[in-house]
Amino acid sequence: MNYLSVENITKSYGERILFQDISFGINKDQKIALVAKNGTGKTTLLNIIAGVDTPDEGQIISRKGLKTAYLSQKDDLNENLTVEETIHNSGNEILKIITQYEKALENSHESDAYQKAFELMEQYNAWDFETHYKQILFKLKLNELDKKVSSLSGGQKKRLSLAVMLLNKPNLLILDEPTNHLDLEMIEWLENFLQKEKITLFMVTHDRYFLERVCNEIIELDQGKLYRYKGNYSYFLQKKEERLALEQTTLDKAKNLFKKELDWMRRQPKARTTKSKSRIDDFYKIKEKAHQRRNDHQVQLEINMERMGSKIVELHHLKKAFGENVILNNFDYVFKRGERIGIIGKNGTGKSTFLNIITGTIPVDAGKVVIGDTIKFGYYTQSGIHIKEGQKVIEVIKEFGEYIPLNKGRKISAGQLLERFLFDRKKQYDFVEKLSGGELKRLFLCTVLIQNPNFILLDEPTNDLDIVTLNVLEDFLLDFPGNLLVVSHDRYFMDKIIDHLFIFEGEGKISGFPGNYTDYRIYEDFNPSVKEKNIKKEDTRKAAPSKGQLSYLEKREFNK
Repeated sequence: MNYLSVENITKSYGERILFQDISFGINKDQKIALVAKNGTGKTTLLNIIAGVDTPDEGQIISRKGLKTAYLSQKDDLNENLTVEETIHNSGNEILKIITQYEKALENSHESDAYQKAFELMEQYNAWDFETHYKQILFKLKLNELDKKVSSLSGGQKKRLSLAVMLLNKPNLLILDEPTNHLDLEMIEWLENFLQKEKITLFMVTHDRYFLERVCNEIIELDQGKLYRYKGNYSYFLQKKEERLALEQTTLDKAKNLFKKELDWMRRQPKARTTKSKSRIDDFYKIKEKAHQRRNDHQVQLEINMERMGSKIVELHHLKKAFGENVILNNFDYVFKRGERIGIIGKNGTGKSTFLNIITGTIPVDAGKVVIGDTIKFGYYTQSGIHIKEGQKVIEVIKEFGEYIPLNKGRKISAGQLLERFLFDRKKQYDFVEKLSGGELKRLFLCTVLIQNPNFILLDEPTNDLDIVTLNVLEDFLLDFPGNLLVVSHDRYFMDKIIDHLFIFEGEGKISGFPGNYTDYRIYEDFNPSVKEKNIKKEDTRKAAPSKGQLSYLEKREFNK
C-alpha cells in the first residue's frame, strides 16, 4: 500500500540546485533511510515530505487520512506546559480518556462522569496503555513529569518530542537524526522499538549500526540524483561500490571512444555524406559523456602533529560536584602515549565536564591536572564553532594564517585547505551563518585539526557529520599517533577507533574496561551482576506518579 509519493520535485536556493526532478514512493511498513553528504539537501527533502517546506517544481501526494509525525532538529513544543501536560495534550485519544478519568476520579467515585470515564477506560483498554506509556517515558529518561518544558535542556526537549510521536503511533514517522541527544542505552532501546513496531519510517541518521538494524531500504541522494537500494546499510555499501565501478568503466569507455572519434574528426572536417553527418552528431554526444566527471571528492585530513614528550596528562585525586550531583570522587589516572580512550555513560553523569576539566575550561573542586610541556590539545566541543557576525568561511581559516603548515615542511593556502574539507571556491566566500549544520561541524573540525594537536578530545563528533566524512575521520584517527579521548554515542565509531573505555556510572564512580563498546556489551551479557547493578541504579530514578496519585493500573486494582 502506497502511503506517499514524491513526484518530479526540484529544489534550489539561488543558483544552487539541491535536487532535480526526483521521484520515489514510500509504502506501508517500509523503513527507509536517506543518505547523502552534508549540504546536499537531506533536511530540506525531509521538510518537503513533512509539508514544512515546498518544492520549486513537482508535488507530494499522500494517502487520504495519512497520519504523519515529524521529528525535526528544531523542537516545536509549548514552553508553558509541563512534560505531563504536553503528553496528555498531544492528540492521542487514549491519553484523552485517561485524562478524563483522572479528572472524574478527583471529583467523585459515585458521579455519572466517573462511571462514564471508567467505562471508556474499559472499552479502549486504556489500563494496558499505561504500561506502554510509562515504558516509553522511562526509557527516554522523562521522569520529572511536573517540570515545565521551558526548563528542559535541548536534549530533553528532543526526547519529549520523540515520546509524543511514539505514543501517537503515526502511520508515517519522519525522523531527522533521531539518535542525537540520546545516550547509548536509549539508542539501543529505540533501535529495538522501531524494529518490532509496525511503523513506516523515513529518516536521516549518521548512526550506521542503527541503519544496519532498523532500515530495510536506503535512498542515496548523490549529485542531485536518487539511487535506491533494497536492503540495509551493508547491502547499500556493496551495491554502491558496484554502481561506482560500473560508472567508472562506462566513463573510461567513453573517453577511449572519444579519442578515436576525435582522430576521425580531425581527418574528416566536412560532412560529405548523411552517414558522416550522423557520425559528427554522435561525436558531440560522446564528447559530452567523456567529459562528465564524478564529484567523488572526500575530506582530506592531514596535520603536522607536535612532538610529544614522555609526560602526557596526569589526573591526581580529582573531585568535582554540582550541588548534590557528584561527577568525580577522588579520581586518578596517568595517560600513556598513544592511548585511545572512549567515554560512555548515561546523560548527566559528567562526560563533557570531564573533558572540560582536562582542558582547563572548568576548574576542579579538589585535586590537580598536570599537563606535559609538549602537549597541545585539539578540543572538538558540542558547542561548535564560535563565529563573528558577518564572517565568511575563508575568513575563519585565515585567522590561523594565510598558509597552513602540513607535515614534512609543506604548506598550503587557506583556500586549498578548505577545498580539502569540501568547501569549493564559491562556498569559501559564503557567510558562515548560511552553512548547514553538517557543514558547520566540518568547518569546526577543520579549525581543530589545523592547530596540529597531539592530544585530541572529541565530544560527540559524529553529530550532524555525514557518513562519508565520518569514514574519512575514522581512517585519519586510526593513523593518528597521538592521544585520543572521545565521548560519543555512535557505537560504530567507538568500535572502530577506541581500545579502552571509561564507564561513567554516576555518583562520581568511573570504571575502566580494556576494549571497545561492543566488547563491553558482550562482557555485560556474560556478567549479569554488572548489568543488574546498572538496572538497579536506573530503578531508583523511576518516576513516581505525579501529584502523589496512584498509577492507572493501581487505581484499577483498587476499584475492583
